[in-house]
Amino acid sequence: MPTSTARVLALLEILQGGGLRTVPDLAARLGVDERTVRRYVGHLLDLGVPVDAVRGRLGGYRLAPGYRMPPLMFTEEEALAVSLGLLAGRRAGLFASDVAASESAAAKLRRVLPRRLGQRLEALLETVGFTERPRPAAAPEAEVLLELAEAARHQRPVALTYSDRRGRGSDRTVLPYGLVGHSGRWYLTAADQGAAGQTAGGGEVRTFRLDRIVALSVRSGSFDVPAGFDPVATVLDSIARTPWAHEVVVRVRADVPHIHRHLPAAIATATPIATGGDVAGGADGADGADGDSGWVRVRVSAERLEWIPAVLAAVDRPFVIERPAALRDLVRALARRLDAHATAGEGDVPRT
Repeated sequence: MPTSTARVLALLEILQGGGLRTVPDLAARLGVDERTVRRYVGHLLDLGVPVDAVRGRLGGYRLAPGYRMPPLMFTEEEALAVSLGLLAGRRAGLFASDVAASESAAAKLRRVLPRRLGQRLEALLETVGFTERPRPAAAPEAEVLLELAEAARHQRPVALTYSDRRGRGSDRTVLPYGLVGHSGRWYLTAADQGAAGQTAGGGEVRTFRLDRIVALSVRSGSFDVPAGFDPVATVLDSIARTPWAHEVVVRVRADVPHIHRHLPAAIATATPIATGGDVAGGADGADGADGDSGWVRVRVSAERLEWIPAVLAAVDRPFVIERPAALRDLVRALARRLDAHATAGEGDVPRT
């Protein structure tokens, strides 16, 4: 647990961000109660820090004008790296036991940045979402990420020059709804209005990889994000629906958590098969009165099938391959190889 001294310093960093801070807001950001916030303010006053108390229903605390610590200098890339590191650590629960430490570091960074860069980073932190299981991959230019974050925050249309997964380029106008970091890549969820130059208002919601954006420019105008829109869920659904060379469907006698230990949710869906479903025949079936049957239908989209038999072996549960038929041949071939490897040179192995 952080010491009271660490929390007092965290309070100082928050107040140095400027403006009037209410007691409930400070209590929430420091992870303490309101009475403790007032005690911490008293500690700052004892140290000679000029904290002004504003009375009334909308009152709170603020630092006296002119009280500043010496600034640090960051490039945009450095500021982006630090901000995203703090955000990712917070989302991953790395600071669960020390809210004050992460809040203090973030407040220091916001305080010393130039006003323009600080606003752009605030836009990014407000519009970004993360999924689990990050991994190294191609990163977009910081300018692209920040420009799109600002456009999403202020609901401004964006003209894109975009290269798809086959390398085909196109110019499009989109309405940016949000940014998502997933498996080491950044994605933009946006309403696609088609050819650049159309007026704002509607369009199919699509997902764009930021490292495939060749150029962009923010346009005039505004739009409304649909109520309840979830950028993270949209990206995951879009990835799951991406057309691949093979659509693999396998029934496995196991529960969903066991499946996802070997096939993460990011690359496979696992749906319990209801008792009323035709397990043997492969029909999805309706919900049965007795709950699930102990079988799960697993769906995986893949460019290659060669890696799937080894994963099925690692799952180590009875399974039935629904499609593609070619996967059955690969599984049998793996079984024959494993048997050959296990029995090779048995006569030469010393017995114990």
